[in-house]
Amino acid sequence: MENLTFPIRSDRLSMNVQASEHLLHRVTEFQTIDIYQTEVFGRALLLDGHIQLTEFDERAYHEALVQIPLLSIDEPRKALVVGGGDGGVLRENCRHRTIERVDMVEIDVAVVEASREFLPFVSDGAFDDPRVNLVIGDAFPFVKQATEKYDLIVVDATDVYEEEVGELSEMLFTSEFYADCKRALSDRGFIVTQADNLVFCPYSLEAILSEFGKVFPKTGSYQALVPSFGGFSAYVWGSLGSEIRTDWQATDIQLRYLDALTYGLAFGDLRFS
Repeated sequence: MENLTFPIRSDRLSMNVQASEHLLHRVTEFQTIDIYQTEVFGRALLLDGHIQLTEFDERAYHEALVQIPLLSIDEPRKALVVGGGDGGVLRENCRHRTIERVDMVEIDVAVVEASREFLPFVSDGAFDDPRVNLVIGDAFPFVKQATEKYDLIVVDATDVYEEEVGELSEMLFTSEFYADCKRALSDRGFIVTQADNLVFCPYSLEAILSEFGKVFPKTGSYQALVPSFGGFSAYVWGSLGSEIRTDWQATDIQLRYLDALTYGLAFGDLRFS
């Protein structure tokens, strides 16, 4: 057994869990990938020492990120995933029978390879779905040159961490990138991005909302309960005019986290200051 410690908010707040096995340590040209077997969270994926997902609660994170906007669109057809190399966002998109195409742009193929080998439950076969077009490359030029119109654009990139500079995903949290996304968004579509922990790191949510507000006519936020993220995960959405549905509607998709209670909680105010 070893103690695994990862930050929730820089060096001010961290989480310590017991790990029974260090399954993977791989250094790529972009980042360091680690996968652990833990006692409480099951398997856990870390990038550059920061928690990305755990077996215990990844359904909460991914369902909230993808299903809340998708369930707000009648018969969505096309989706774009930026990042998301673990495959969780792909899985949630592919659960919709009306989805015809999912383009996914991931810069680091090693994340895909590691996740398929050690975290297969996350993608649950989605990488082999014929509707999926996986592109290994930089999302910034891909989106700038996009000719498709997407009903959903999901930015599942790593956080821009407090007191760190030069992060891999830094360019994906700018109004310039969001303007390119706007051009690729359908009239009824949504763009959504994760926005860190809204209780302990509210500055992330506020900064992304501000950038979205420079580009998209409609914006908003919501949250989910994700214990391995320090209890909470925030999300920011934008659109050309469509609104996210804030009332729960029954669906034939079998969800593990989202229900009438957690869907309502998503739109409550959990910030403590």
